[in-house]
Amino acid sequence: MIKAILFDLDGTIINSEEGITKCVQYALKSFGIDEPDLKKLLCFIGPPLEPVFREKYGFDKDKAWQAVLKYRERFDKTGIFECELYDGVAETIRELKEEGYVIALASSKPETACRRILEHFSLTPYFDEIVGSTLDGSISTKQQVLEELGRRMEHMQITKDQMCLIGDTEYDVIGADQFGIRCIGVSYGFGKRELLERAGAYCVCDNMAEVVDALQQM
Repeated sequence: MIKAILFDLDGTIINSEEGITKCVQYALKSFGIDEPDLKKLLCFIGPPLEPVFREKYGFDKDKAWQAVLKYRERFDKTGIFECELYDGVAETIRELKEEGYVIALASSKPETACRRILEHFSLTPYFDEIVGSTLDGSISTKQQVLEELGRRMEHMQITKDQMCLIGDTEYDVIGADQFGIRCIGVSYGFGKRELLERAGAYCVCDNMAEVVDALQQM
């Protein structure tokens, strides 16, 4: 029986495509790289930013970290709120909280930004814990975020088989598996159904109503 529901943020609670891709575009431009097609930058949504800059643009570690700092320069002022809630998500979170579930956030986005976004959408009161990445990069992967969340939730005495992550990409599924919990994938975000299934998602849902049904069957 599931007692704690852990939500990813980007692509699960909010559609943050505009904010993230425009901030990546801004960062690349500072290095003389002009990328007019924002759709080509969707690969930056989900995983930590620094390794994607290295993989996609051949940046070394130092240059990639400078790109992350440049990204944050625009994100902290403008990009953070270039997003919107997915239909039905806020209502579902409120209903799950009222039913007695522990609700937590587990995101690879910096925790400071996670808190600002949840506050912006008046969702903070429904979350028992909010965990994101650290600005120094010491916590960046989904597994590391979940491990930190696990430490903060120790006092609740909830076992891993009583936890479930809700996420939209294979990075969520893989991180959940590495941490030792199940993950329900959602198809409306930035990931692909086949990649979620291949990574080992418990199931893949098209909307929040299906997520609630799946949780009740676990």
